[in-house]
Amino acid sequence: MRFEQLGNNLGINISDCDLRDLSEASFEEIYDHWILHSVVRFRGQHLSELDLQKFSSRLGPLEYAPHGKISKVDLQKVKSPFVTTISNIVENGRPIGGLGSSEAAWHTDMSYIENPPNASFLYAIEVPEQGGDTYFCDMYAAYDSLPVSLRKQAEQSFLKHDAAHDSIGGLRRGYEDSASPVEAPGAIHPMVRIHPETDRKVLYLGRRQDAYVVGMSLNESEEFLDEVWAYVALDEDVWTQHWEVGDAVLWDNRSVMHRRGSFSNDERRLMRRTQIKPTED
Repeated sequence: MRFEQLGNNLGINISDCDLRDLSEASFEEIYDHWILHSVVRFRGQHLSELDLQKFSSRLGPLEYAPHGKISKVDLQKVKSPFVTTISNIVENGRPIGGLGSSEAAWHTDMSYIENPPNASFLYAIEVPEQGGDTYFCDMYAAYDSLPVSLRKQAEQSFLKHDAAHDSIGGLRRGYEDSASPVEAPGAIHPMVRIHPETDRKVLYLGRRQDAYVVGMSLNESEEFLDEVWAYVALDEDVWTQHWEVGDAVLWDNRSVMHRRGSFSNDERRLMRRTQIKPTED
């Protein structure tokens, strides 16, 4: 295998490997680079849903896929309950996947649940000629960038992560808009966490929309969050994935956030994703 650094300390490209046929030693080497660099890209892969699931399961137990707006009829056709289809493609009047072609805001996958996934793994089957890039930001660096006083306040704060909306701002199935972020449903997490495998402190924000700092008034929470978010996704702390067919990208949800650029709905984008749950003690 060959390794090429992609960003300042965020992202590494690993080439000359086939994820369908990895020795234990090669997998351990990939794992170590993933923990060190938070985002790993593999190009030129040829992965079926089963291949995707098999590789992902080496990282830990798999999270069931949230199937969003897929109809019950199409849900019965899903080959694996652990593989999510992310796509703007419509067949027979129905979307085959979620999230469409709109821009997705900075977020951490499923931070609105009590035990969010450790990792996400995304594989490209069809990509648009322009747009649809995925951007990753280093949340270790965001924490380190905070002024001392703001950092101390963040370390003492707990944040409620809105569960009602997805990363493009739409309502999830079964939810309604709340009167304010104070009343919005969602899990509560420390704003600063300690990564269990690196022992480093990392800022954990989830998503800006309807986030709420527990114990503050809404105005205080909004002002504080705006201050903190000003240090997130600084240019030097962001790496951009320009997708090619066959790309597979693994990222650490505990140490990065990501967002997606929009693209023309006249073009097709088809991706498959798995998510890895925290390992039970």
